[in-house]
Amino acid sequence: MSIHAQKIAAGDVAVELYPFILKYNDGRVERILHSTFVPASEDPAASRGVATREVIIDERNGVSARLFLPSRDTDDRRLPVVLYIHGGSFCTESAFCRTYHRYATSLASRAGALVVSIEYRLAPEHPVPAAHDDAWAALRWVASLSDPWLADYADASRTFVAGDSAGGHIAYRTAVRASHEGGDIEGLIIVQPFFWGPEMLPSEASWDGESVIRPHKIGELWPFVTAGQAGNDDPWIDPSVEEIASLTCRRALVAVAEKDFLRQRGRLLAARMRGCAWAGADGHNVTMVESEGEDHGFHLYSPLRATSRRLMESIVQFINQRSTTATSPWPAGVLPELHQCSPLRARKGKVLSVPSRPYQGVFLNGLDLQAQRGPSTMEFRRRPIAMEINNTLTVGLDKASKRGFGLSTAWANPNNCRTINLPLSASLSRSIAAKYFF
Repeated sequence: MSIHAQKIAAGDVAVELYPFILKYNDGRVERILHSTFVPASEDPAASRGVATREVIIDERNGVSARLFLPSRDTDDRRLPVVLYIHGGSFCTESAFCRTYHRYATSLASRAGALVVSIEYRLAPEHPVPAAHDDAWAALRWVASLSDPWLADYADASRTFVAGDSAGGHIAYRTAVRASHEGGDIEGLIIVQPFFWGPEMLPSEASWDGESVIRPHKIGELWPFVTAGQAGNDDPWIDPSVEEIASLTCRRALVAVAEKDFLRQRGRLLAARMRGCAWAGADGHNVTMVESEGEDHGFHLYSPLRATSRRLMESIVQFINQRSTTATSPWPAGVLPELHQCSPLRARKGKVLSVPSRPYQGVFLNGLDLQAQRGPSTMEFRRRPIAMEINNTLTVGLDKASKRGFGLSTAWANPNNCRTINLPLSASLSRSIAAKYFF
């Protein structure tokens, strides 16, 4: 029996979300997974032709980010910007760990995009909505073009908000906030996003796969990361049709994995999106990608797998297709004060001049840095909105023109993205074995 299992059996643990985090009865928190810290380098040769460096976005709350700038050919066109929000169940992982450094580097290189990967505050020390506030601060910072890389290379009219798992949830909520407060977003990209509800869907209740965490444990996550301030009936994790219709982003991509029991939540969200006016005729502004035979998080931990490559190609294609909708500038009052932003340097494997925390990841071990972050300053707002359920879902992948910055952007295998029309109440016919979550 492992030491963690012994502690759980002994009754010392108040909250057990193994293998991510344990909270003990005395209030101590233990993050079980640790990952290698990767320093930034402005030398593109050090990271597959992508220069990286760090900045402080919100000095008051210690919010920082890592920027990924791909090498460019003679093409002087400005680059799309991808604000990336890492996963990790709202309480683990880091923009500076090997897993997400590697993924953001690949995304920047393949898409020819300037990627801004956020280092946000983690629960339970900083309960939700601290992470969401940090993502909003980062989006405003990107729009301000106050950083020299953004000022010199970014096309602010082509800003994308992206994230996976819990980061996909934060990305969605950031897009909702931008829609309500006047922020301009070209596209929303959410990969295997975390959404839930007061009751399990039939496919979740009948799930019989083996994984490190099971559906009944997922129901404990949201109350835990919100410090008990919200339950699974919270509209923040079960978005209504009305809220989805209020989005003002011009396009959206939702990616799910066939063996992930969260798949139906993502498919339901995509179905609702496709029925909105902003999705265009027949929902053509919403791209749905389903990776066959894969579990949650597969693309992060097996990036060279064929399905991971196809998913990346779909995202690259989505970013590089052009929207015909005119853009509007951000209202001046939404942009941050520029004195909040300052450069951050990395040296000898340690981050200087910014509060930091342990870097969490799967199957990795490395440097731990202590957390010193301030509390969230945003009120945790809720709106009681009625929910509707669509009983069928049609998904497909739209073709678009190829464009890159001296990069190869092959189109995804169309056999991997198929049209599906089935009741959402249908049970899964095979085992769901999700190895990695949030």
